[in-house]
Amino acid sequence: MYRITIPAEEIDGMPLVSFPGSITVIEETGAAFDKAVAYLRRQKVIGFDTESRPSFSADQPHYGVSLLQLSGATKAYLFRIKKCGMPASLCRLLSDDRIVKVGAAVHDDLRGLKRLHGFEPGAFVDLQKIGWEYGIRDKAVKKMAANILGIRISKTQQLSNWEAERLSEPQQRYAATDAWVCREMYLRLLKSEKHPLTPEQLLPNPVKTESNDQGHTEER
Repeated sequence: MYRITIPAEEIDGMPLVSFPGSITVIEETGAAFDKAVAYLRRQKVIGFDTESRPSFSADQPHYGVSLLQLSGATKAYLFRIKKCGMPASLCRLLSDDRIVKVGAAVHDDLRGLKRLHGFEPGAFVDLQKIGWEYGIRDKAVKKMAANILGIRISKTQQLSNWEAERLSEPQQRYAATDAWVCREMYLRLLKSEKHPLTPEQLLPNPVKTESNDQGHTEER
C-alpha cells in the first residue's frame, strides 16, 4: 500500500535520483530528429512532459511551450519546439493509440502543444487522475515519486529559462528526469494493487486517526 500523503521532511531523507540514460536535445528537423521519433515509436510506454519559460510578473508575456520531453527507459529526447516546430511525424507519435504517454497534469501540457499545431492526443495517462485509485492523494510529481518509487527528484531547474540559447546540463537532466519518472511511476503502479481513496480521504485536510495494521496512518 502507498501512503495517502507524504510529508516534505520525509522526502528530504530519500536518495536523490535523476534520469540514468542518454539525453539528446533536438533543435532542428533532420537525421537526429527522425532517429528520435523512430526510437520513441518502438516504445510501448513513454514518459511525457513540457516546459515553458516562466513569467515572473504580470507585464511579462506568456511564452508558451518551449520544450517537449519524451522518454523511454534508456533514452530521453528534449525537443526544442520553438526551434524544430511540431512536424507531422511528431504529431503522429502523440496521436498514436498504441503508444502510452504518461505525464502529470497532461491536459495543460497538451493544450499548450495544440496551440502550436493541431493534433488529436492518443493514449495519454495522467498520473494526477489515477493516483487516487492506488490510495494516493498527492498530485505533485516530487511527492508522487517519493511515495511510489521511494526517491527524491530535484526541482531546482523548474523556473529556469527554457528558451536560453543553450540548455545547461542541469536543465537537461531535470527535463529528462521529469518525463522519465512519470513513466517509471506508471509502470510501478501497474504492478500494484488498487486501494481507492474514499470521498472523505480525497478531501484536502482529512482528520488523522489511528495507524492501521500496516503501520501507516489512516486519514479520513
